[in-house]
Formats: sequence, structure tokens, C-alpha cells
Amino acid sequence: MAKEKELSPKNNLNDVQDPEEIVIRQKEEVEDYSEEVPEVHSLIKSKTSNESIPVEQFDWDAFEKESVYDTDKSVIEDQYVQTLNKIIENEIVEGTVVALNKREVIVNIGFKSEGVISINEFRYNPELAVGEKVDVYVETAEDKKGQLILSHKKARSLRSWDRINEAYDKDEIIKGYIKCRTKGGMIVDVFGIEAFLPGSQIDVKPIRDYDVFVDKTMEFKIVKINHEYRNVVVSHKALIEAELEAQKADIIGKLEKGQILEGTVKNITSYGVFVDLGGVDGLIHITDLSWGRINHPEEIVQLDQKINVVILDFDDTKKRIALGLKQLTPHPWDSLGDNITVGTVVKGRVVVIADYGAFVEVQPGVEGLIHVTEISWSSHLRSAQDFLKVGQEVDAVVLTIDKEERKMSLGIKQLKPDPWASINDKYPVDSRHTAMV
Repeated sequence: MAKEKELSPKNNLNDVQDPEEIVIRQKEEVEDYSEEVPEVHSLIKSKTSNESIPVEQFDWDAFEKESVYDTDKSVIEDQYVQTLNKIIENEIVEGTVVALNKREVIVNIGFKSEGVISINEFRYNPELAVGEKVDVYVETAEDKKGQLILSHKKARSLRSWDRINEAYDKDEIIKGYIKCRTKGGMIVDVFGIEAFLPGSQIDVKPIRDYDVFVDKTMEFKIVKINHEYRNVVVSHKALIEAELEAQKADIIGKLEKGQILEGTVKNITSYGVFVDLGGVDGLIHITDLSWGRINHPEEIVQLDQKINVVILDFDDTKKRIALGLKQLTPHPWDSLGDNITVGTVVKGRVVVIADYGAFVEVQPGVEGLIHVTEISWSSHLRSAQDFLKVGQEVDAVVLTIDKEERKMSLGIKQLKPDPWASINDKYPVDSRHTAMV
């Protein structure tokens, strides 16, 4: 048993600490181990692995000299080199992202080491993920530290114009990074080239705050290239116009005159209001906002306000929709009371002045005309502007009224007695008076 313990493979291998202490035993015949322990034939192979040796005790010199493989080391090295891609410096190659963090991106190009690229070079693509193919520029195959130096930014810059022309010819959708604002629009990074995004091409809706788009990555279409000056114009609006046109045709196909819809005030101009009906826009002309006269649509509605509108008319061909707001309420003439009759004195505001007279608003939506001959008893008639001003409050007498035609005539001079009615009493024959020529 003492001999069996001495020759135990477990004890012998565990006691070995140095590769030079490994004993290569000669081949000997081994008898049946169950009866008695013979001398070991070959407990350790002709070459033993160093994997059990602690790192601090590993003899690298011995490792370099020993023969690990059956084939010569130079042959093995040649075979390994054949598995690597041939890398030429100052050339663009395709690599695969194998890892990334908040600061760096690790790219494998099939070389013996991976390249490390700053994450800032991929700022235009926040969705970069492991496994994605990227173009890189080989700056140095192996620097002093044995590191492969790659640049994605340089690769994009060198290939950018080829890719831009290809995307333009094929009408492709591309991604771009909005860098900053500029006069009339935005600057967009597309394949490393600064392209111009006009403000009118950001969205189908008017943009009131351009800053919300800065530092965003969006999809674009290249709409114009100036090769002479190397200018590129992109559009985001073009991507959604086709879809909106189809949506607009579907909505217009379901419209009916007199139909009441809910919409959102999208834009306000001096001549009217544009309302978004859920993919298609309609116009409320300023005259259809209120039964009364207004100077600007902002007196009635505000941006982004939700309002109900009525369909007045639409054109399937031109995709135009005429809307009305005042039509949702009864016409003031229809609710005009019996308290206004011929001879009634009313108070109103001058809203329009013309050479032939002035229009006075008696009630919102109810106007009467004061003809220039009804302003003064004088026979020397001039323009109504010589007597009245817009916005002036005046009293007038109702001369005629037609509710069916919605017309009313008013007079101011009737508030005073007719000077000719008492002319004989005031200026009898042969009486003398002082007058102005």
C-alpha cells in the first residue's frame, strides 16, 4: 500500500509546481493494478499543459522554447494570418459593432484586434446597436501600442457624396441629425455633410418653435443637390405629404355640405383662419367668422383652439374646403325684434365709410346705411368722410326696414327739424340778415 500511495497519479501531479520538475517516464509494462501496483507506463503525456501553474510562477522562456504543436510554429502563424482580412491603411472597410458604451464603440473588421471609436462619431445615430454594420476608415493598422486605429467620421465624409447622390437618384429615405438653427431653417448632418432643411419643409403644419427640433434625429428625403456649390437640401415634409394626400382624399370623399365637424385652429391670417379637420385643412374666410364686422380673425379665435365648424363648400379636384363659423348661430336679422321699426331712433357704431354714405352696425350682424343725403340738411353735399369716422358712435332714425332683404336705411339729419319747414317764419320776405358767402 505504501508503494501504491507513492505512485498515485493524483499525488504526483499535484506536487508538481515547476515545468522543469515534470518527469517524463519511460515506457514500462504495467501489471494489473487490482492485484499489485506496477510501475506507471506513462502517467504524464510527452508534453504536459501549463494551465495548472500559477501566473507568477509561469516560465515564459521555457514556454517559448517548448513545442506545443505537432507543426512548426511559423507554419501555424502563417495559417493564422491567412484567416485575417488584409488591411490596408487609408482605406475604407466595413466593420461590425461588437460592443458599445457611453464613451466608445468597439468595431471588428476581421483583423487580429478590434478598433475603438469615440461614441461622438455616431451621435447622428442614437439607435446604434451591437451587430450593426458600419463603414470605418483605417488610419493605422497597428500603432505603438499594437492598437488598430479606426475612424467612422472620416469614412462617412469620404463616402458621403456618393451616398447622397445615390439616395437622391433612388429617392431613398435617409436619416439625419439636426445640428442647429440657421436663417430660414435648420442645419442637418447627413452622411457627415451639412444639409439645409428649410423651415417650410419640416412639417405640414406651420412651425412656431424651431428649437424643439435641435439635437433630434429624423428621416428625410433629398429634394435638391447643387453639385457646383456642393449644397444639399432635404425635406421631412415630403415624407408625409403622400400619406396626407391619400388621407385628405378619403376625408373629402366623406364630406357633405352643411356637415358640422370639430377642428383645431392651425393658422391665422389677415383674410381668414385655417382649421385642421384631422388630416385635411379647411379655410374660414374672415367674413364667415362672425355675423358682425371684425378687423382681424384674432378677435374671434386663437391658435390651437378647438372649434366646431360647418362645411359650406368643397372642391374634390383642388382639395379645398370652405368652412363657416357664424353659420352655427342664427342670423341676427332673423331674431330682430319688433322694437325696431320705421321712425325708431337707434344707436350704432360706424363700421364702413364710402363716398355715398356710411354703414352703421345697430346690432351685431345688423347694419343700416346712412346715405350721404341723409347726413345733413345742407344742399351742398360732400363725402360721408367729412361728417363721420369709423368707430364713431352715432344716433340715427330708421327710415326704412326690410327684414326679408335684410336691409335698413338710416338718417341723421332727421334728428333735427327741417330748416325749410320754418323758413317763412324765420326768414320772412323783406327781412334783412347777415350771411356768409
